[in-house]
Amino acid sequence: MAETALINRLDNRLDQLVNIDMGERGVEHLFEAARALEGRSLIGAAADALMAVPEGGTVVLTTGSVSRAWITPELGENDGPSGAAAIARALVLARNVTCVMLCEETLLPAIQNTCQAAGLFPVTLEQAAIAKADKSLATIVVLPYATDDASGQAQAETLLAELNPDLLFSTERVGRNEFGVYHSMRGIDYGMGRARVDFLFDLALEHGIPVVAVGDGGNEIGMGKVADHVKAHVPYGDTCQCGCGGGIGAVTSCDVLVTAACSNWGCTAIAAAMAARACNAKLLHTPEREALLLDTMVANGLINSTHGIVDDNVDGFPRQSHIAVAELCRTIVSRAL
Repeated sequence: MAETALINRLDNRLDQLVNIDMGERGVEHLFEAARALEGRSLIGAAADALMAVPEGGTVVLTTGSVSRAWITPELGENDGPSGAAAIARALVLARNVTCVMLCEETLLPAIQNTCQAAGLFPVTLEQAAIAKADKSLATIVVLPYATDDASGQAQAETLLAELNPDLLFSTERVGRNEFGVYHSMRGIDYGMGRARVDFLFDLALEHGIPVVAVGDGGNEIGMGKVADHVKAHVPYGDTCQCGCGGGIGAVTSCDVLVTAACSNWGCTAIAAAMAARACNAKLLHTPEREALLLDTMVANGLINSTHGIVDDNVDGFPRQSHIAVAELCRTIVSRAL
């Protein structure tokens, strides 16, 4: 393993890179708040938590966001899936864990295909156990999660008991505000057709299970950790447009919060930090793989939600910026590989 001083320097550079607020969303304020609470690099804290998962353990991940459910619940956003797939891949290669990805049933095919493009073959829980035991295949289990409050709460109890996870990881997963409403960045009600996975994360926190969350706007799982700053610095953070009486900020907190100008960038940086710790370049989310996943998400109809079109831009940022971030993350940690 690389020396601690070097790792710390690299972590700080990754933090700085992915928190440049190119989208003018107020993420730099959220970064400063989260960093002050953490007392060190957010990327580094997340990488340490993921690398601390026991060998052969279980990690539950969530991503995917139904983007225009008032038109169709079949449509998902392209910020989130590729980043979650990159983290799952790094976890499987580094810790031989069983990764269980949760999302809406309507988005299962797109999420499965994105994970497969990252190198993880979608299987059942039973098949994943076989693969983990003989280390013959990198796998992912993708399961649907309930889209109403009562079922979401019940499924949280069931899944936590069945899976007994060592850690939960969320990226770009919208959480409810204090009035139980799920909001878009534009402050509108985004709850229809949306998986209530945040109930699972609340329950995990109650049970002391580590939770790592990535977000870029304030309305995601984990942002409850910096709720006051979301209200103060994010558009519609204090008052939404749906009339519920609250803002877009999610109430669900986390143990480690990673902010980024684009959630996928946060995941790319975390994977790079994991690679640095393991001195293993195979854990990197490379520019080449990012390009493949961008193409895969287009082929599966995932939307550039900012512009409302299916293309290979994410959060309104052009394709080459995402590939460039992957290259810069690789360059930053190259001294440790």
